[in-house]
Amino acid sequence: MKKTMIFDLDGTLSDSIHSIKYCADQALATVGFGPFEVEQYYYFIGDGAANLIKRALLAGGDAELVHFEAAYQAYREIFKDNCMYQVKPYEGIVELLAALRARGLKLAVLSNKPHAETIRVVEDLFGKDCFDIIQGQMEGVAIKPNPEGGIRILEKFGIAPQDTLYLGDTGTDMLTGKALGSFTIGALWGFRKRDELEEHGADVIVGHPLEVLNYIG
Repeated sequence: MKKTMIFDLDGTLSDSIHSIKYCADQALATVGFGPFEVEQYYYFIGDGAANLIKRALLAGGDAELVHFEAAYQAYREIFKDNCMYQVKPYEGIVELLAALRARGLKLAVLSNKPHAETIRVVEDLFGKDCFDIIQGQMEGVAIKPNPEGGIRILEKFGIAPQDTLYLGDTGTDMLTGKALGSFTIGALWGFRKRDELEEHGADVIVGHPLEVLNYIG
């Protein structure tokens, strides 16, 4: 029986693509770039806000990232006020969380979204008591796929990696879960496709959140 489960946030727990697009399009417009299509944002995101803005600028033709600092700062400010724009849980996620808690698992979120906004999104969607630990991007902690954030979570729980499930929707998440030493589950309802999850080492891939219950032991 697994003892804990760590979740990615964007594309795994929360359908947040419109929030990210809305904020990034506004930020990029301040330096003369964008807007971009939703399908492009699926591949801009996943490795933190800075990489999101860099990828968008590169796609727009700013090969030297001359406008990065201005666009990044604009994004951070806009995102503070709009991180919940059209954000909703994926179908089946609320039921999955309830089932896991009923079985006694500790639950955590590990996201590359800024820490304050990670907490706000999680608590607005699921309440203040659903997750035992919420970990977003913060100063001094390496972003995924570095497993540092996950290691911190497991140390707080006092739980070993082999007793942990990790659920995410991108190659970055699969690399994070494998580096952590957890059983790593790829989510097909998120931002990326099966081939990326397979190529980055997913132990299993699921098409609906409740399928996760098959792997808790």
